[in-house]
Amino acid sequence: MPKPKTKGPTLPRRPAARRRSLAVGGLGLAAAAYVGVDYLRHLRPSWHGRLQPALWAALALATAARAPFYRRWDAELRAAPRFLAAMAFMLSAFLCEAISVRFVSTVLGLQWHRSTAPLPDTGQWVLLALNEKFPQIVVDLLRAHIITLHHYLMLFIMLGFSALFDCIKGPGLGIAARYMFTMAVGRLLRTITFLATILPSARPWCAEARYQMPDYPHSWAQKYYAPYASDPDAIRRVIQEDIPYAFVEEYPAEYRPNWGHMSFLVDILRPTAGEESSWYHFLKKASGGCSDLMYSGHMLVAVLTAMAWTEAYGGWISVVIWFLVLHSAQREIRERHHYSVDCIVAIYVGILLWRMTGFIWSATDTIRARRLAKLDKVQDRLFRAAKDSDIDEIRVLLNEVELASQEKKGFSQRVILSFSSAMIVFTLLCVLLAFTLTSDGLFF
Repeated sequence: MPKPKTKGPTLPRRPAARRRSLAVGGLGLAAAAYVGVDYLRHLRPSWHGRLQPALWAALALATAARAPFYRRWDAELRAAPRFLAAMAFMLSAFLCEAISVRFVSTVLGLQWHRSTAPLPDTGQWVLLALNEKFPQIVVDLLRAHIITLHHYLMLFIMLGFSALFDCIKGPGLGIAARYMFTMAVGRLLRTITFLATILPSARPWCAEARYQMPDYPHSWAQKYYAPYASDPDAIRRVIQEDIPYAFVEEYPAEYRPNWGHMSFLVDILRPTAGEESSWYHFLKKASGGCSDLMYSGHMLVAVLTAMAWTEAYGGWISVVIWFLVLHSAQREIRERHHYSVDCIVAIYVGILLWRMTGFIWSATDTIRARRLAKLDKVQDRLFRAAKDSDIDEIRVLLNEVELASQEKKGFSQRVILSFSSAMIVFTLLCVLLAFTLTSDGLFF
């Protein structure tokens, strides 16, 4: 009789199937419920007032109940330095952007904003033409404020927290670090872009409604722009001579408050006597700016959120989010917050930047990659052991493969518990801060 085959040790199964089943259901439905319930503020305010607190409470209780059973807090702790570094980098990028937004909005003076017409935008023309062709219900749907900036931020936060439920590959702080790092790079590139050439706003009344600024241009613009702004002969001559030659007219002196060590910002922020004296006040009032900011910050956030969902989660909800991104883009153009080119550039820049930052966090199964790499190293020994029917050697080699795929654990339970509690509280505070800062489009 043939000898029964001896079964070697089997590698433990990963919870991929269970994670996939949770991902298909719970997280997608939670995201759809969040956006849908929040939109009830426009349709049924009374329902919204009751359902939104209930939804928030359910999500918070589910997170709190799951947190003690999460098995990857050690990985989250190892990802924490990258997360904090990415957050510091992003805040620094926002500071540079806020200073630049105030500068480009005020450097040419209020008279320039009043007299300069918006640029021709064929995307706006197309949307106006479609309004005449589409049924009214379709036009109303395109105009509806289904999703806004804080929704995209909340959708990403939900995605990051879903690592607690094994809906996405952890650590959650890893994908958060990638998101913030990519955001910071995108904001810095955006700042360089809109500083390079000042474009008139698609809303000509913006500057007068939002800012207090002098009617006349800044001294830099007085010398290098104003004399050559519209006279073709003057423009031709300055090109030929390649040096400013025109006489600068007499303008009132600039107001210069005493900001101490921050006085270097006076020439950039261009304060006026009627405003508050704090330099931080001027940065906070920078808001979305009143010249066109190439490219759209709102769209960059939307695209990065959609890319994160597509890579980490996938499924039908990711397709829905991309449709919402396109809806947001046409609404930005329709309401003249941006030109069409701003939204188009933001979409492909966001996609390219996300693709370039996979070294920080990736949905690729690194554990499986490490296992396969170790298996490649021991395959010759494994073949020899199988040929010699050496079951003990096979067991040792497979154990080495499994150990190579396991993450190192070097933190005590007390450290992990303290870190998990602090991180959840810290993240919730960041959520509240983000909603506060983005309620009026600040920095976006």
